[in-house]
Amino acid sequence: MKDNIMKKDIKDIFILSFPIIIENILQTLLGTTDTFFAGKLSDNAIAGISITNVIMNIFISFFTAVSIGSMAVVSRNYGKKDFTRTKKAIAHSIVIGLSLGIFIGLICLIFYKQILLISGAKNTIINYVVPYYFSVAVPSVFLCLQLILSSSSRAIKDTKTPMYVIGLSNILNITLNAIFIKLGLGVLGLGLATTISRAISTVLLLCRILNHDKYIKLSKADFLIDKGMLKGILKISIPAGLDKLIMRIGQLIYYSMILSIGISEYVAHNIAGTIESYSYIPAMGFGLAISALVGISMGEGRTKAAERYTYTGYSLAAIFMVIIGIIFYVFAEPLASIFTETKRVKLLVVDVLHIIAFFQPFSALVQIITNALQGAGDTKFPMYSTIVGIWGIRLAIGYLLAVPLKYGLRGVWYAYALDLVVRGIILLIRFKKGKWKQIKI
Repeated sequence: MKDNIMKKDIKDIFILSFPIIIENILQTLLGTTDTFFAGKLSDNAIAGISITNVIMNIFISFFTAVSIGSMAVVSRNYGKKDFTRTKKAIAHSIVIGLSLGIFIGLICLIFYKQILLISGAKNTIINYVVPYYFSVAVPSVFLCLQLILSSSSRAIKDTKTPMYVIGLSNILNITLNAIFIKLGLGVLGLGLATTISRAISTVLLLCRILNHDKYIKLSKADFLIDKGMLKGILKISIPAGLDKLIMRIGQLIYYSMILSIGISEYVAHNIAGTIESYSYIPAMGFGLAISALVGISMGEGRTKAAERYTYTGYSLAAIFMVIIGIIFYVFAEPLASIFTETKRVKLLVVDVLHIIAFFQPFSALVQIITNALQGAGDTKFPMYSTIVGIWGIRLAIGYLLAVPLKYGLRGVWYAYALDLVVRGIILLIRFKKGKWKQIKI
C-alpha cells in the first residue's frame, strides 16, 4: 500500500515538474540569447545588456513575489474545487500584475538617468545601454504578466502550456534577433526582439488561461475588484517580495566585496556561479511542482499528502543535485576550461566547484522547503531565514573568512555553504513543526 502511494506521489511530482524543468532550461537559454547576439556587435553591447539585466533583476523580485502569491491562493482554491474563487484569484493576480508592471515601466521611463547612474553605467557604453534599456525595462509589464500567468497555470496543474510558450518564445526571439541585426538596429533590435517575444508569450498564456476548461473560464465578473481577494494575494506576495529584494540587495554588496578581493577572484566567482546555476534547474522544477501540490493538497484538506509530496520532492531533487555535484567535482577542471584559459582563474574556479559539490543536498533542501512553505502561504518565515542567511552568514562571515582570515574566494564560498546548511536546517525545523498547516488563505 505504502509503495503504491509513493509511486503515485513520484508520478504526480514528475508529471508537474518535468515540463517546469524543460521550461527553466528554455528560460536560461532565452536569457543568454541577447548576450550571444550582442557579442556579434561589440563588448560594449554586452556590457549594456548586462547593466540592464542587473536592473531588471531587482524588478523581477517584485514580479516573482506576485507570482508566488498567485500560486498559493489559486492552488488552495483549486484544491478546494472552489472554481469561482480560483477564477477570481487568477483574475486579481492579473490585475495586480498589470498595475505593478505599468507602474515599474513608468518608473523606468521617468527616472532612467538616475537608475542608470546608480547601476554604474559609464559614458563609454551609455549609447548601448539606453536603447536596450528603454526597449526592455519600460515595457516590463509583459514580463510581469508572463511570470504571473505561468504561475497561475501551474497552480491548476497545467505545466505544459508555459513550457510550450517559452519554447516558442525562444524560437521567436532568436529569429527576430537575427532579422533586426541584419536590418542594422543593433542593441535596440535585440531589446525589441526580447519584448516582442514576451508580449506574444503573454497573449498566448492569457488566451489559454481565459478559456482553460469548463471550470476555469474567466469572465468580466471575475475581474470585479474583491478587496478580500486582493488582500489575500498581497498578504503572501509582500513578504515573498521582501525576501527576493533582500537577497538581490545582499547579492549586490556580495559582488562588491568579492571585487575588492581581486579581479581574478571576481571573474572566477562569476564563472563558478554560472556553472552552478545549472544545478538549480532540477531543484527549481521540483520546487515549483511541490509548491503547487502543497497548495492543492491544503485546499483538499490533505495535509499529510502535502508533507509526503514535500519529502518525496526533496529526495528526488537531492538525488539529481548530488549527481550534478559529483560531476562538478570530477570534471571541475574541464568545466573551468570552457570559460577561461587563465591559469589562476581556472585554479580558483576548480577550488570553488569542489566546494559547491559538497553542499548540493542542502541547496536542494532550501529550495524545496521554501517552495513548500510558500505553497502553503507561509512566506514570512522564509523571508526571515533569508535575512539571517544572506546578511548574517553570507556577507558577515564571508567577509571575515575572505579578508581578515585571508581565505580569499574560498572563504566567500565556505560562508555560502554555511548559509545553505543553516538555512536548510532552520527551514526544515519550521516545516516539521507544522505551523504552515494552520495558515488560512
